[in-house]
Amino acid sequence: MKIRSLGGSRRLWLAAVLAAAVAAAAFYGGAPFAASTSAQTQETVHPLISDGPYAIADVVDAVGPAVVFIEVEYQPMRSSGGFPSFPGFPFPSEWFWPFPQPSPQGGSGSGFIIDESGLVLTNQHLFSRPQQIRSIKVHLPGDDKTYEARLIGADYELDLAVLQIDGEGPFPTVPLGDSDTTRVGEWLIAIGNPYRLEHTVTVGVLSAKGRQITVRDTGSGSPRTYRNLMQTDAAINPGNSGGPLINLKGEAIGINTAVSTQGQGIGFAIPINAAKEVLDDLIHRGMVVRPFIGIRYTPLDEAIVQQLRLPVNHGIIVVEVLPGTAAERAGLRVYDVITEVGRQPITTVEDFTNAIAGMKVGDVLLFTVVRDGREIVVRVEVGERPPDI
Repeated sequence: MKIRSLGGSRRLWLAAVLAAAVAAAAFYGGAPFAASTSAQTQETVHPLISDGPYAIADVVDAVGPAVVFIEVEYQPMRSSGGFPSFPGFPFPSEWFWPFPQPSPQGGSGSGFIIDESGLVLTNQHLFSRPQQIRSIKVHLPGDDKTYEARLIGADYELDLAVLQIDGEGPFPTVPLGDSDTTRVGEWLIAIGNPYRLEHTVTVGVLSAKGRQITVRDTGSGSPRTYRNLMQTDAAINPGNSGGPLINLKGEAIGINTAVSTQGQGIGFAIPINAAKEVLDDLIHRGMVVRPFIGIRYTPLDEAIVQQLRLPVNHGIIVVEVLPGTAAERAGLRVYDVITEVGRQPITTVEDFTNAIAGMKVGDVLLFTVVRDGREIVVRVEVGERPPDI
């Protein structure tokens, strides 16, 4: 099965990826952040018909005016002509972004307004070269005016971006729902701009939850892995990237992101709750702040225990302390063996991952460490993940 991306004539090829175990893995984690926009805290803001033959049409009438068409223009690239080439290109594709890119100088996609001030939620991959953006234009359905917009926040890892429309509100909005309470089989509506056909409506069901796919980013040539995606059979095509996936209450419960190049009725959306957790950071800081300790580590095995003559045979051993991080400030050292976090024993890498799950910037973790044959407790105050890691 092949899959492609949500965006233009230029395809972004996606490849299925084999998971590889890394002996010395850099640790970082994510933490939820409460969002502050008014669109997030309100429930359904439109009086919608819950049943009957016009239920879907009522939803489209209510929230459709807030689904926008986005055009991105870049500074011209100096090249010998044609599209950039990458090692192994073309390669077998399975997934792609529905994001049309008619030329290296621009592209188009979709988004939706989440606040009356003109905040637009969309996909980050629409803005592959943020430093070279010449202009971003936003067009609202039924409005002859084209608005300039600014990219105010983006996150590569979650593939989310927020734009600010330069114009006077109030603008129409799409209320944000709760993707955790969605049920497989429930009806969903996708609104977007496939192939530049503005304000196209398609309907389907929630096919599955918790999907993982890997997309080949043609901008960098490297794979990008998505986790915990929602799968839908609502038709999604190039140009739908960043548009909302909406339930019958008129709430956005996902952001349309990727589709299959070969299968029919296989599309994917980022759960809206993943966006709600980081919206405040994107809007006010321009990036997602993630907790970070700053060590690379590997589990103990018999060879390591014998070679280093360690007095313990369980835990994880620190193989690198990254400079300027929480680990360095706490005094952690290479060859420290972490045997407990708090009161939780650490035997495997999974134990360590579970012990620090849900940590937040500023949290204090107590590591029980074996160093030079002695057991000590190291107090680690969780820091922020640097943007270049």
